[in-house]
Amino acid sequence: MTTSVPGPVLAIDVGGTKLAAAVVDPDGTLRDRAVVPTPASDDPDKVGGALVTLAHQVAAAGPAPALRGIGVGSAGPLDPYAGTVSPVNIGAWRGYRILDALRDVLPGRPAYLGGDGQCMALGEYRWGGYTSAAFLGIVVSTGVGGGLVLDGRVYQGPTGNAGHIGHIPVSLDGPDCPCGGRGCVEVLGSGTSIVRWALANGWQPTQPTPDARLLAADARAGHPVALEAFQRSGRAVGAGIVATAGLFDLDDVVIGGGVANVGDLLFEPVDAAISALAGLAYIKRVRVHRSTLGGDAGLLGAAALVMSHL
Repeated sequence: MTTSVPGPVLAIDVGGTKLAAAVVDPDGTLRDRAVVPTPASDDPDKVGGALVTLAHQVAAAGPAPALRGIGVGSAGPLDPYAGTVSPVNIGAWRGYRILDALRDVLPGRPAYLGGDGQCMALGEYRWGGYTSAAFLGIVVSTGVGGGLVLDGRVYQGPTGNAGHIGHIPVSLDGPDCPCGGRGCVEVLGSGTSIVRWALANGWQPTQPTPDARLLAADARAGHPVALEAFQRSGRAVGAGIVATAGLFDLDDVVIGGGVANVGDLLFEPVDAAISALAGLAYIKRVRVHRSTLGGDAGLLGAAALVMSHL
């Protein structure tokens, strides 16, 4: 889907591992992309300085005078109305005024902030060919994030954190979640949780640094613990989708993120969970898709934040 915005925008994607920026044209073309590691520092200004330097670098390549505004997608929690972020995986930032830090990159032009899951959802919706009235995007990676697009617009909610499917409880007797809750989708379904559970239940990785890719390889080879780890993740994600479909009458769900790259190991148990748990016809009708934009979805969605306002 294209937009009527007459010029490109600067898109920024903030994560605990890397900071990314790109110029995005109205047709969704990404150019002048740059990526740097997120500084491992307790100094908020050091992390912020790396982000501002990156933004200036990409804006100058843009070139800056042609850019219509800045869109920022960030890990949360966040407050898009105050322009602040407190990412769980960036300890230096607590109430960090990220939009104020970026104002001088494009003086006088608007800047908008959204959650990384919200931006993924908006990117997939706008450039994935969807026309859904109710659309959910899910990122299954180190954590589990998400975002809602309702009637073509991202829905952020009163605090700016709507759509965070990762913290819907799906197991009343499940393990404690880092968020302070219990039995959340994230603590059962994220890549980190999959690997932790497999190690605790007898999986012995062949390399010193275990991750979901190694676990997936063993699952494809028939390792029972590895297979059950992905079954467990898929059931949790599927249960979260059923709960969200019950509330929002979802048409379509797109799942992306690093863990989604394992394919059927995740998607088959997701589909099975929806079939087993959804009773009402309007919930059963939800359609689940794999991401077509991959790692570009966050930047495209951050750009769409600007385009939807202009």
